Amino acid sequence: MKEKITVVKVGGAIVEDKERLSQLLKDFTAIEGKKILVHGGGRRATKVAEALGIESKMLNGRRITDADMLEVVTMVYGGLVNKNVVAMLQSNGINALGLTGADMDVIRSHKRPVRNGLDFGYAGDVDHVNGFELRNIIEQGITPVMAPLTHDGCGNILNTNADTIAAETAKALARFYEVTLIYSFEKKGVLSNPDDDNSVIPVITRNDFNKYVADGTIAGGMLPKLENAFAAVDKGVKQVIITLANAIDGKHGTIIKQC
Repeated sequence: MKEKITVVKVGGAIVEDKERLSQLLKDFTAIEGKKILVHGGGRRATKVAEALGIESKMLNGRRITDADMLEVVTMVYGGLVNKNVVAMLQSNGINALGLTGADMDVIRSHKRPVRNGLDFGYAGDVDHVNGFELRNIIEQGITPVMAPLTHDGCGNILNTNADTIAAETAKALARFYEVTLIYSFEKKGVLSNPDDDNSVIPVITRNDFNKYVADGTIAGGMLPKLENAFAAVDKGVKQVIITLANAIDGKHGTIIKQC
């Protein structure tokens, strides 16, 4: 029987709010057993870029990462946000280690190619997560805290979606552990009515997902999150939960299942 591990992804809106982040990290600390935290930080990167006179450009809800913006996200994600989270976890008694994908070669990616005229710049699509190295770290009693940065093996850092990093990490660890992946954000779960925060859909299967996409119930930024969730379940992750940031105990939110 595999030992359990929990992968929690926290978004930039929570990272930006000191009180909410502090509470989430306390809740994360309370999760029993082995665990990994994956964080975003896009809002902080936008603020820092603005202060430096660098324009933030978005395309279909995703950040375009030109050379200047790559320097900003590397500093913010791998430095400012990551190390603050690590320090806060240490204060909670968690022996945390901050990582980008370049550290110990844990996540390798390639630069996203231009498709249909869409160029996201130095954005990385994940090729491989080194589950063996992550397991070695975890088995030493260390909790990885992963920033949304990867590398291409040729000396280049790439900006990579944090939801994707969480899903790919969960998939890589599924061969060693029974994995629960939790996406925490500002809502209680996947909503059937975006104007009603209590309209949480408790369980979504692949058939449900296809139906909700067809009728427009699920759209926008929730689409890639759920696509990542199903990709994780397809590759052996036991369950994926999408929930409110202060409800990461595995008992709330929307559970994503294969069938």
